[in-house]
Amino acid sequence: MTEIEKTKSSNIVGLGLVSGGLDSLTACLLIQQQGIEVVGLNFKSPFCQCDKVLSHSDCGLDLFSDKLGIKIHTITKGDDYLEIVRNPKFGYGKNLNPCIDCRIYILRKAKEFKTKVNADFIFTGEVLNQRPKSQHMKALQIVEKESGLEGELLRPLSALQLKPTIFETQGLIDRSKLLGIRGRSRKTQLELARANGLLDDYFACGGCLLTDSNFARRMRDYLNFNEDLKMGDIHILKQGRHYRFKNTKIIVGRNEIENNILLQLRKPNDLIMEIKDISGPITIVQGDITQESLQIAASLTLRHSDSKESKGEIIYGKDYRDLNNSIHIERSDDEILKKYLL
Repeated sequence: MTEIEKTKSSNIVGLGLVSGGLDSLTACLLIQQQGIEVVGLNFKSPFCQCDKVLSHSDCGLDLFSDKLGIKIHTITKGDDYLEIVRNPKFGYGKNLNPCIDCRIYILRKAKEFKTKVNADFIFTGEVLNQRPKSQHMKALQIVEKESGLEGELLRPLSALQLKPTIFETQGLIDRSKLLGIRGRSRKTQLELARANGLLDDYFACGGCLLTDSNFARRMRDYLNFNEDLKMGDIHILKQGRHYRFKNTKIIVGRNEIENNILLQLRKPNDLIMEIKDISGPITIVQGDITQESLQIAASLTLRHSDSKESKGEIIYGKDYRDLNNSIHIERSDDEILKKYLL
């Protein structure tokens, strides 16, 4: 029996891309209301800020299992995704966010995963015209074609604004029970969620760090100075103050928590710096370290410490337990901060 020949009594399975937000939650609800089994697929990466809100009791992936009984599978975006960030076929959004290429990437992965859970079709919580870069009509069509899901990708929340999928035309899915939402308002989704006891209030998901202008500058710097891109490198970009001096990267912690995180994220060949005998930041020095860049890093370390003196002693080394090198340096001025800050 082919996929299209299946009937409602044949245990139809829909694979839903879920973020933990309101749109994907209500999309899953609409599919379940047709008697279709739903399996969730969530994508994670260091760029996702959803974890900041997913711990809230009224939002997040727990709702899918607690309220809808949906099993969620997770895929972590690999190093290959960074090449898409470096050179997206369909360009960037406002900053360094390759939204269209990102959708294509995750849908291709979802298409591969679909066979593992014996799903019959893939659906998303996308809404026409909700996002300017990736959810206008042309973008939705590009995503379908490039992901190999042309005519097969179901968007339950905006289905009535779009051409019917093959699953609707063949009767596998009842098109009359889908919605025709368009635009940025989530009023309809929230009313639907409330009416079905899923949640009372809506909390926006955290979004993507690549849309943030400050993080995007750090990310561009990383792409410009690294040929071999690794997802594991991205975590440190979210910590501390970042400075670039020629081929040297300098990261200065802002508080004790960041200091500890920087020590955990450093690489074996990175230098560790701190001011001697005075409370202050941990500084990580990466890349091509010269005497000149060492002095710049030391002066920044002193500048961000609690020392009120114009000069100080900075200790450094590759082992935090044995910082056996030292340098006496003058604190950096505002010009240095502005010149090298990313």
